[in-house]
Amino acid sequence: MDNENLEFNQLEGQQAEPEKASEESKRLFIKQEKTDKPYWYVVYTYSGYENKVMTNLLKTVENNGLQDLIYDVKVPMEETIEVKNGKKKHVQRKLFPGYVMVKMLLTDESWYVVRNTRGVTGFVGPGSKPIPLSDMEVRSMGVEDVPVRLDVEVGENVMITAGPLEGFIGIVNEISVERQKVKVTVSMFGRDTQVELDFVQVKRV
Repeated sequence: MDNENLEFNQLEGQQAEPEKASEESKRLFIKQEKTDKPYWYVVYTYSGYENKVMTNLLKTVENNGLQDLIYDVKVPMEETIEVKNGKKKHVQRKLFPGYVMVKMLLTDESWYVVRNTRGVTGFVGPGSKPIPLSDMEVRSMGVEDVPVRLDVEVGENVMITAGPLEGFIGIVNEISVERQKVKVTVSMFGRDTQVELDFVQVKRV
């Protein structure tokens, strides 16, 4: 048995294993929450065992052919630089310790599989009811690149909502859905200047 499994088993002896839901309570819990498309959900885990939970869940999905219910599992990471003994070192750090992100189609079966994965202590949401992340939350948390739908057309006015030109009004000249970019002409210092912005940096006015 490797050290990680040994430590995990010791932890289980110290903290209660997540309570397994009965079939009746599971049906009552999910009754109003089922979805017909996959969303990202967040689950609580024992701190320090996020990767173990991710691995266990991915193995369960593969072994039981649940790829049509549970699409992806992630532990968002970021690269940081640590200085130790005067030397810089690039290290990976968990963005949200104690949490794992799961993209799934919410059904009785998928909820039960995730909820009873070793190390999972519950879903994030009121009363532990699974609440999906919004597209904006998914993007901001770095979980997945979700295309932004821009409800404007060439020739229409938009307001710049982020960046050095925040608050400026401009006219849309070009829209690239593939690149998620928009070219806007704004008036600066008495001159028209064209700038390229991300979809998330503008809104219709």
